[in-house]
Amino acid sequence: MSIQEIFMPALSSTMTEGKIVSWLKSPGDKVEKGETVVVVESDKADMDVESFSEGYVAHIVTQAGETAPVGAAIALLAETEAEIETVKQQAISGTTGTSGTSKPEATVSNSTPASTSVETLVAASGSTLSNGSGHNSGRVVASPRARKMAKEMKVDLNTLTGSGPYGRIVAEDLEALAGKGKSQPAVALASTPVSTPAPAPATRTAAPAPAPVSMVPGSVQPFTTLQNAVNRGMVASLSVPVFRVGYTITTDALDKLYKQLKSKGVTMSALLAKAVAVTLQKHSLLNASYSEQGIVSHGAINIAVAVAMDDGGLITPVLQNADQIDIYSLSRNWKSLVERARAKQLQPDEYSTGTFTISNLGMFGVDTFDAILPPGQGSILAIGASRPQLVANADGLFGVKQQMQVNITCDHRIIYGAHAAAFLKDLAKLIESNSQSLVM
Repeated sequence: MSIQEIFMPALSSTMTEGKIVSWLKSPGDKVEKGETVVVVESDKADMDVESFSEGYVAHIVTQAGETAPVGAAIALLAETEAEIETVKQQAISGTTGTSGTSKPEATVSNSTPASTSVETLVAASGSTLSNGSGHNSGRVVASPRARKMAKEMKVDLNTLTGSGPYGRIVAEDLEALAGKGKSQPAVALASTPVSTPAPAPATRTAAPAPAPVSMVPGSVQPFTTLQNAVNRGMVASLSVPVFRVGYTITTDALDKLYKQLKSKGVTMSALLAKAVAVTLQKHSLLNASYSEQGIVSHGAINIAVAVAMDDGGLITPVLQNADQIDIYSLSRNWKSLVERARAKQLQPDEYSTGTFTISNLGMFGVDTFDAILPPGQGSILAIGASRPQLVANADGLFGVKQQMQVNITCDHRIIYGAHAAAFLKDLAKLIESNSQSLVM
């Protein structure tokens, strides 16, 4: 009798444990090779996990809603239907008959152990897709919610083209089919400008404000997987010696540019990210990070922008190569990233590859604040609200200008005060005097 243990996969390099969001199979169900079996919440996203072998679900060790460390067995598969009860009884008694195989270490990556009798489910959603159509070798790749909706609507998923990451079929595709949601799949964002709401102050469009968190008096609310990941990162930041520098930037020119471009789908978040990225071209040290061997110079300028999640915690979707991408594409990318971040559908490289972070609390009316340096980065820029201020010019005349306060937090092991000050001075010069260059 061959028993296969399903282990908790490592879906990202920082993942130490995962939470079972839902099992798509129940005890007794047949599992086909390459079929999605379970949805796992990693530190930043929900990922479909696929089987590399056939079998029958005999026993689920970690139920939906429970957490298990990477490398721990979360379910057992029987080779044949007749062996299901035997495997289940062995699991209950504490023996699985797999003593001849070695369990992977907690640092297991997306690979299959050498033993042929034990296989690990490690293929995250999209990792094996190649055609971008939502189908892989004839197999439909869809989110659990999309599968449920398709079943309720009696829709054949094989007839749909997915608009999610790597062609994954998502709930919005079903909503569009039913005429309840978008008229076209989200993939149309790649070519069609998106209209934005009415004008807003320069720094109030970074991300929608999260819903207020309600707590029951006297209760203890467990941390989510995402919150635990954020907590670990913040604790790690305490060991880094940092310093902070503030600067006042006049935003009249940027506000004017935004009003000109907003109807073409350009967002203020993209404009700010673009301005920072262009400035970093001249200040590569601010885009670097510390290592034991020395200063790590990154080949790309990837701007991470903090987004608060509705269920607690935050995530930093990354605008990769922000200095090289035009403002229209950058805005479309940002809109897509935020939507998928809130749906927990980001791929690891879409939230873990940032080289410089922006945190914007301007939409809350915050004047100024300090941001905590993310692990593995050298700088983070905190942006406050843009407000009308009475300002005197060089001739002693007074006038009203829109101004915002920005504070940069830097790793003092590689960046010094003069470096940060020079960066902020050039960023202010770009925003105040040369904003139009952001669309070139």
